[in-house]
Amino acid sequence: MPGMPDSAAVALEQTWQDHWARLLALLVGRFRRLDLAEDALAEAFAAAVRTWPADGTPDSPAAWLLTVARRRALDQLRSEAIAFRREPLMVVDARARQAAATAVDDGGHIPDERLRMLFTCCHPALSPDARAALSLRFVNGLTVSEIARLFLVQESTMAARLTRAKKKIAAAGIPFTVPAPDRLAERLKVVSAVVYLVFTSGYAPTTGDDLLRTSSAVEAIRLARVLDALLPNQPVVLALLSLMTLQHSRRDARVSADGRLVLLPDQDRRRWHAEEIRAGLDLLRQVPADASGLAREYLLQGRIASEHAVAARSADTGWRRIADLYAELEALTGSPVVRLARAVAVMEADGPDAGLILLDGLDERLPRHHRLPAVRAEFLVRAGRTAEAGVSFELAIELCGNEAERDHLRKRAAEITRIPPVTPKG
Repeated sequence: MPGMPDSAAVALEQTWQDHWARLLALLVGRFRRLDLAEDALAEAFAAAVRTWPADGTPDSPAAWLLTVARRRALDQLRSEAIAFRREPLMVVDARARQAAATAVDDGGHIPDERLRMLFTCCHPALSPDARAALSLRFVNGLTVSEIARLFLVQESTMAARLTRAKKKIAAAGIPFTVPAPDRLAERLKVVSAVVYLVFTSGYAPTTGDDLLRTSSAVEAIRLARVLDALLPNQPVVLALLSLMTLQHSRRDARVSADGRLVLLPDQDRRRWHAEEIRAGLDLLRQVPADASGLAREYLLQGRIASEHAVAARSADTGWRRIADLYAELEALTGSPVVRLARAVAVMEADGPDAGLILLDGLDERLPRHHRLPAVRAEFLVRAGRTAEAGVSFELAIELCGNEAERDHLRKRAAEITRIPPVTPKG
């Protein structure tokens, strides 16, 4: 942060990453207004930028920010109270009814602010896209730019979507609460889907220098465990927990000591967490084989993750089995991202030409997804078409917003210039 000493800037950045969403949830729990809480917290961080360099970093940065944000929110409420007294009675009465509606049941049966925030963001009155975007913003703390990249839309489009969703929460009087136990099951699939979005965002940062944000993955797993405690033995939660546990078990091997991306075939499997793999496999066995809907999607993905987890060496990976599982998953979801992953498995099982065939038509469906040209480039390298691979690497580098991943792509692009082209036969 310009003008701040390194120590203060590092402390503030770390506090943002570790505590922003929790602090926001605490403020929403206190004031019952998302817009007020968000503005107050932003002002608190701005105050930290101004005061920490002169006064020193507080012993508890998160507590300092929460205190300042609460004061800002109270100041705003006092200002609004004065304004209300000057407005027509009809307007004041409407706002009072809205405040009363949002102050009902505080979800006190579950002392977890971020879980309450998650259920608020996943309220049925909101559209599916709005639920996901709100959760990534206010439960996971992603920026508008990062969320826009995940949804493959322009930043302005995502900003407008979030604004509309926040207004919908206020207008509909959506409470900051976890539903009563007898209403939890009907919201479970929506909440589970968003928890997995939170998890995957930690393993696919779209901007910045870091390849991983494991705090997001840890928080998602924690939320899923809370859900499992609330509603034990639900197939969708068991399958999700299994999938996340297996994927998270590889975290320490994904990045080298100097911060570079390490692809799955090159990972040191001794650094995988064996105890977590065993736990993930045990959870996977508890999911009914005939699970349907979202539970089946997670079950299939968990089975794919398990194929990697049980392979002692990269060469032992059951790529044919993985390709078949991805084919079933694609038939179930129709997802172009699943098709991309399936193409990788098919390439490993049947060769680069078979993989390239599966990439046909994905450019229109994933127009700004940097991993599509990156995958195509690797297939072309395997096929000996290095000139075409270079063009695909250039496009992937242009589209990629994560600096560490961009460095990996640059390195691969430089490496292929030293590979002699394959002379066509005949």
